[in-house]
Amino acid sequence: MKYRIEHDTMGEIKVPDDKYWGAQTERSKRNFLIGQRKMPFEMISALAILKKAAAHTNYQLENLEREKAEMISKVADEIIEGKLCSHFPLRVFQTGSGTQTNMNVNEVIANRGNQLAGFKLLHPNEDVNRAQSSNDTFPSAMHIAARILLEEKLLPKVRFLSDAMKKLEKQYNHVIKIGRTHLQDATPLTFGQEISGWKSMLEHDYRMIEKSLDELSELALGGTAVGTGLNAPAGFGTAAAQKISEITGKKFYSGENKFYCLTSKGALTFASGAMKTLAADLMKVANDVRWLGSGPRSGLGEIRIPENEPGSSIMPGKVNPTQCEAMTMACVQVMGNDSVIGFASSQGNFELNVYMPLIIDNFLESANLLVDAIHSFCQNCVIGIEPNEEKMQENVNNSLMLVTALNPHIGYENAAKIAQKAYRENITLREAALRLNLVEGKDFDEWADPQKMI
Repeated sequence: MKYRIEHDTMGEIKVPDDKYWGAQTERSKRNFLIGQRKMPFEMISALAILKKAAAHTNYQLENLEREKAEMISKVADEIIEGKLCSHFPLRVFQTGSGTQTNMNVNEVIANRGNQLAGFKLLHPNEDVNRAQSSNDTFPSAMHIAARILLEEKLLPKVRFLSDAMKKLEKQYNHVIKIGRTHLQDATPLTFGQEISGWKSMLEHDYRMIEKSLDELSELALGGTAVGTGLNAPAGFGTAAAQKISEITGKKFYSGENKFYCLTSKGALTFASGAMKTLAADLMKVANDVRWLGSGPRSGLGEIRIPENEPGSSIMPGKVNPTQCEAMTMACVQVMGNDSVIGFASSQGNFELNVYMPLIIDNFLESANLLVDAIHSFCQNCVIGIEPNEEKMQENVNNSLMLVTALNPHIGYENAAKIAQKAYRENITLREAALRLNLVEGKDFDEWADPQKMI
């Protein structure tokens, strides 16, 4: 491998000749061989968006030459388009401010820009990072990356799944089944009504995530090192946020209190909490589906789910609810990530939180996991759910909880006597009611009609 010599304030260092990164990136690459997790592309892309906006803003405020601003913008576009991914090698576990990834982007833009220009046009610190600090660029990029991923990928997938459930709700709203509370028989409802509960969960989750977008739109950019805005021209933060809005097509604004923006990660914690809520509801739905589909002969067996692959290496013909299992594992990971984010967010000491790479890595993993898991669960399971109407009807007919409909007519205690007798003697509710002389047959048939109980 061929090398070239790069230098920074600590001296010279060898860098692979085919890479655009510089000395600070190389030092981080060597010094932080911790884990295998690389800085997510969404974060690199968000930093490139920010660098492009900052260059335009610096030029607009007469703080940077036009040629430099245009070159920074040109290379930033290459990064955003995914053309330079191999030039971002740094791990998540690095400096807690994300300084080394910020410098990685600065160095790649400068060296690639100089290559395109044919001479040394750009300096990573003085030009690409002008009017900025890692302490305001990295948290701003975190918000940009988080909002884009939530708005463009996760929310559409939540809507995709809720729309599929809306269709099932309408299709099976006539199918009566027994309800269950405490894992015990309860009064009847329709399968469509049961699905409507799932659908409503997702609609509420959608709105919660949507509410988090505004908080994620607040940017720290313009605060520089500690929030005072040192070395940034007046109006830089506001103008840069406006430019970021133009580039992304989403509304971003400059944070009013930059001291808050640098040290607090509340917006990401809030948004992660909304994703955790979605994960909790998705786990409930996936568990309901696999319970209802359990069997096929020795379980509840009230629904049929798509059979996508063999389920056992030893038991021929066995098919398992694998999509439900994949979904619940993803949900557990999201819940764990949220715990990491919450704890890391609490560690904002004085003017800076130094757990930022960890926070954004866990956040983006949660969002991407949910995107993929929801799509797979919907496409390979939910849209193929069918009720086993015969089994549902059998369970309704055998349920003791139809006796609840007798309460207004004969009282709770008499209804309880009927249920207890039916259970002890293994007879139907109707037979028990008649033997106890508490209800006449025609009245029982009218009052304990499942169709009237839903």
